[in-house]
Amino acid sequence: MSEIITIENSKLKEKYHVIKHESGLTVYVWQKPDYTSKYAIFGTNYGSIDTAFENKDGEKVEIPNGTAHFLEHKLFESEELDAFERYAQTGASANAYTSFDKTCYLFSCTDNFNESLDILLDFVRHPYFTKKTVEKEQGIIGQEIKMYKDIPSWEILFNLLSAMFHNHPVKIDIAGTVDSISQIDDKMLYACYENYYSLDNMALVVVGDVDVSDVMKLVDKNIEKTENKKFKRIIPKEPESIVQKYIEEKLPVSRPMFAMGYKENVKPTTITLKDEYVMELLMDILFSKSSDLYEKLIENKLINSTFSYEYFSGFGYSVPMLSGESDDIEKATQMIKSEIQKYKENGVDIEEFDRQKKRLYGNIIKGYNDIENVANELIACHFEDKKIFDYPEVLKNITPEDVNIRLREVFKDDKLCVSIIKNSEEV
Repeated sequence: MSEIITIENSKLKEKYHVIKHESGLTVYVWQKPDYTSKYAIFGTNYGSIDTAFENKDGEKVEIPNGTAHFLEHKLFESEELDAFERYAQTGASANAYTSFDKTCYLFSCTDNFNESLDILLDFVRHPYFTKKTVEKEQGIIGQEIKMYKDIPSWEILFNLLSAMFHNHPVKIDIAGTVDSISQIDDKMLYACYENYYSLDNMALVVVGDVDVSDVMKLVDKNIEKTENKKFKRIIPKEPESIVQKYIEEKLPVSRPMFAMGYKENVKPTTITLKDEYVMELLMDILFSKSSDLYEKLIENKLINSTFSYEYFSGFGYSVPMLSGESDDIEKATQMIKSEIQKYKENGVDIEEFDRQKKRLYGNIIKGYNDIENVANELIACHFEDKKIFDYPEVLKNITPEDVNIRLREVFKDDKLCVSIIKNSEEV
């Protein structure tokens, strides 16, 4: 068996094991005794923003937009039963997702864990693509793409990103376009698989009441040592400036919608854990339901319960954004900008900072008891070179001044974009 390294946190009374398999695959096993559910996730550091790679000759190969998502769909198929049909026999609940910067295959179960893990490792490591099956999938995903074009919440996000980013592929729909997926063939899928599904670019995470030796026996059975490739993410250089401040579209909506965001990070890396928590705290202080701004917007009937905010970040991009519905978007966005300016001038309230910090700390601690959360955080940490046990300590050391500095650095009018969707039936 490969060497097992145990990572332990005495304060949290938690630990997990890290095994570097001879194939190059990194395996994480987080044992949760007495938990009935078990969860496994097998992922690769490959997402929709990866639109080019270098071949064996060092030449740049362009990839059609939406290829990562397309490959994810096709990987479930085989010459015999597809993976979902096999999972039906074990009773596991299986799924997969492609994000901007990773693709993951997962399942959860209470029984027949080893059989389900065997399926996961087997189908992800045995791609099966043919010209016929690829052409069939193009029609299916093409319909999916057209469907998403009619979903206002999806459109308003990508409109915002297209107004914000000049070159970064984050502005492109994860599924691509009908035209781009028409350029995908079986040879392209195999080339992408060979490049991005290299085992040293992947990780397996298992969480629950499981046995480490059983997990590694299944890894040994299914994972063969192959020639690994040094992964290099190729992202076009992105200017600091935005493309345009305002973008509008018309769709059949019951009430006008808006999304606004501030373009922040364009460095070829992911955001640090400290920066992530600083921004989460800042946005909670500014925009949560307990904030002065939220109360003012509600009192003036400028927003409703759909109002939300998030810190949207990944490799080479980070955007604090907020969205909602409003009958007077201009007045709502102006009030938001004015309130942000007040905070920039006066700084955040210390008592509110402490309250939001305690709330976030509590959520982090609770997260260690959720096996799905633990698994997804652990695989994200692997790809982003972060450490899951650092979360509480990093948050503890954040000060109000850290938040105030970030507020003044990021929330600038020349980096603000606003995306609006109005009712197409309005005259």
